[in-house]
Amino acid sequence: MKAIFIAMLLPLLVFGCRAPNAGFSEAEKRYDSGVVLAARGQLAQAITEYDAAINLDPEFALAYNNRGTAYGEVGRHEDAFQDLAEAIRLDPQLASARYNRGNIYRNLGKVDLAIVDYDEAIRLDPQFAFAYVNRAISYAGLGQHARAIGDFGEAIRLNPQDADAHSNRGISYAGLSAYERAIEDFDKAIRLDPLFVNAYSNRAIAYTFLGKDVEAQPDIETAVKLGFDQVELDVIIDEVKNRR
Repeated sequence: MKAIFIAMLLPLLVFGCRAPNAGFSEAEKRYDSGVVLAARGQLAQAITEYDAAINLDPEFALAYNNRGTAYGEVGRHEDAFQDLAEAIRLDPQLASARYNRGNIYRNLGKVDLAIVDYDEAIRLDPQFAFAYVNRAISYAGLGQHARAIGDFGEAIRLNPQDADAHSNRGISYAGLSAYERAIEDFDKAIRLDPLFVNAYSNRAIAYTFLGKDVEAQPDIETAVKLGFDQVELDVIIDEVKNRR
């Protein structure tokens, strides 16, 4: 069913230095300015700063990486792929460029190509928790939930406080009909983030699949209080009951 078991993709990464600019080159100063603007969501202005950084230093791999990421955010995908390829050419060890390109591939529905880039990002940086999360989300989208669970588990090992990773792993357990395991992960996600509306609604769905309607009801009520549409959730719960 299409229900609520939806994994949320993490934002594209932008690695940048926010240290004081004293002693930095002019290219680095313009790059850092772009990082600050991108963090504020001012992507057009950030791209202008990355342009300047690249004009001043055409070998500045991080500037290509960040400009490519910004291009991806504003839908300029061909420009994004060009810049990220150049970042990789200039610095083949730059895991973030592989990760960012993987995110764009995934957003375009090219999941197999995304996984190839996530694989390489993880090979270059085995501590890259976001890469494990987004590779897991990609596997889950292909119905490969066992692989997804493995990657979510590694992401959780690297960052045990990541409520999203726990919730997403719960979704993959639900995809394998392992609803008790799913509930354990939704429990953890809620302990980490008591306002996590989808964790409550997903836990209600898992309880309903198990026939535990009494346990599901408080989660339904909490999800609605937190903003989930009651009519939509009622339809989902009724569909699950009909499929038990």
